[in-house]
Amino acid sequence: MPQPTSLILHRASHALEVSFDSGETFRLPCEYLRVESPSAEVQGHGPGQKVLVPGKRDVNITAIEPVGNYGVLLRFDDGHASGIYSWALLHQLGREHAQRWANYLQALEAAGATREG
Repeated sequence: MPQPTSLILHRASHALEVSFDSGETFRLPCEYLRVESPSAEVQGHGPGQKVLVPGKRDVNITAIEPVGNYGVLLRFDDGHASGIYSWALLHQLGREHAQRWANYLQALEAAGATREG
């Protein structure tokens, strides 16, 4: 599993840039990270229980807290601060960004919800 080499929060553009020792660098929008949070609040407590999180277009990260050598806790300005983003999860979110984002937008549309808060 690739290990992180840098983690940079771009507050103005609401994105987290994560680079790995595999040479891959991903620029992940804060909104994407928020709606894909690994917390039980978003993922549910079992398969098929994921919750759609609308209205997060302008969400930003206010703090990044290391969790051992395992990953980070991201604190969002909407008060969400649960769920640990492991390095493996951040790598997966980077590699699957296009497909996951498309799925999210389709789910919003199907639910009659929007990205606006």
